[in-house]
Amino acid sequence: MKAYSMDLRNRVLADCDAGMEARQVAVKYNVSESWIRRLRQRRRESGETAPRRPKTSPPKWQPYADSIEQFVTDQPDATLAELKEHLEIPLSIPTLSRALIALRFTLKKKSSARRNRTGQTSPANARIGGSGKAR
Repeated sequence: MKAYSMDLRNRVLADCDAGMEARQVAVKYNVSESWIRRLRQRRRESGETAPRRPKTSPPKWQPYADSIEQFVTDQPDATLAELKEHLEIPLSIPTLSRALIALRFTLKKKSSARRNRTGQTSPANARIGGSGKAR
C-alpha cells in the first residue's frame, strides 16, 4: 500500500486545525479516522508529517557472503544443494540462488555437456505435399 501524499496530509491537518472533527475529515478525504489520529499525534510529538521510510533488513544470506563467494570461486561447478551442504548454513536453496545473483555470479554451462544440435526430422526420401493420391 502506498503512503498518502504530502498534499493530502497537509489538507487533512489544515481541516483538523480549522476545527473539523476527525470523522468529518475522514469522510471528506476518504481516509480512516485512526490514520488521522495517528497523523495528528505524530505531528504533536515529533513535528513530522511526512511518510516514514519503510524499514528494510539486510538479506539473511549477508553474514555468509564471504563463505559463499569463497566456495563458488573454488568450485564454480557446484550445485546449490552442494553449496548448502558444504557450508552448513541455515538457508534455503532459493535464498542461496538470490545470494549468488546479488553477488554477481552467473550460471555457466558445463563444457562437458553434449551440444544441442538440430537434426533432420523427416526422412530424406519423403515427398513434399504427401503421396499425391486421393483417399
